[in-house]
Amino acid sequence: MTKPRKSRTFVSLLLDVAVPVGSYYLLKGGFGLSAVAALGWSSVVPVLRTGWGMLGQRDVNALPPLILLANLAGLLLSFGTGDARLMLVKDSAVTSLVGFALLGSVVLGRPMMTATLRPWLIKGDAGREAAWERLRRGSPAFRRAELRFSAVWGVAFVGECGLRIVGVYTLSVDTMVWLGTVVMIVTMVVAFVVSGALGAVPMARMIGTGGDGVDSVDHGDGVLEAEQNSSLTGSTHG
Repeated sequence: MTKPRKSRTFVSLLLDVAVPVGSYYLLKGGFGLSAVAALGWSSVVPVLRTGWGMLGQRDVNALPPLILLANLAGLLLSFGTGDARLMLVKDSAVTSLVGFALLGSVVLGRPMMTATLRPWLIKGDAGREAAWERLRRGSPAFRRAELRFSAVWGVAFVGECGLRIVGVYTLSVDTMVWLGTVVMIVTMVVAFVVSGALGAVPMARMIGTGGDGVDSVDHGDGVLEAEQNSSLTGSTHG
């Protein structure tokens, strides 16, 4: 199961990052297109890939439609104004919308990143899936870790948006095409590490126990809830 996931991740990075950046410089430098046209055409592959992914999606997940609609709206607005910088801001607007949506889902108690996280933690194993369900129903610690995972990504996307907007209006378009990608990659790496430490890793540990002890795994909240409950039970019967 690990190799297919790694290959899918590589293909996603290739289509969403490498192809748009490479095609921008090829279309602008090699074919003489304007910055606006090059940016527009270089966005086609990610838009198509997002749409195609939605068609094959089994679980309901609001992120892909949100990204697709934001991309399409940004492209139409940018082509209408003919402003290359606005097209770059469009990319930042997409990440900010996703970021605010993630933070909103955390506030509502329905973390949107769960649809992405769950398959990685369950790994297609029926026992792990059953443990996930038990923990999600009965473990406040598990739920907090799940919420933290989405919250970290929400903050990361909003922060990345701010950095890229500053860069768009202080640096040249050609510089921001590659630098914006660097900012995005660094942001994702940091978010991956932090969200793993605060959310995914603790959740994986709890799932690894089978979810039998529910809150028997300490994930950084300080006190083991199950141990507290056991102590209380023991003192009552003692």
